[in-house]
Amino acid sequence: LTVVFTGEGAPAGNYGYTSSGYSVYEEENDRLTESLRTKVSAIKSLSIEIGTEVKNQNKMLSEMENDFDSTGGLLGAAMSRLRTLSRGSQTKLLCYMMLFSLFVFFVIYWVIKLR
Repeated sequence: LTVVFTGEGAPAGNYGYTSSGYSVYEEENDRLTESLRTKVSAIKSLSIEIGTEVKNQNKMLSEMENDFDSTGGLLGAAMSRLRTLSRGSQTKLLCYMMLFSLFVFFVIYWVIKLR
């Protein structure tokens, strides 16, 4: 049996491994692998949370779209009634409605301004 030694004192058949079976490089690779595993799991949980938040935001946006559609319908009906009023000879009533609308607008503006 012939054993060839390298300059470091370890037999050449071990390829530079220490007697414990692990080299410094393997220990560093294990440490880096564990660090990478931790980072990947953090990114995975973060992406799951982002997906959940996107679903919630999409649901809220669709609900807001429905609300805006219904408000648009109400506003369209009010405008058609206003057109009907303006076609008639009820200009005095129309003037009162416009003044009332301006009054309501300024009251709402004043309330918002005080907050």
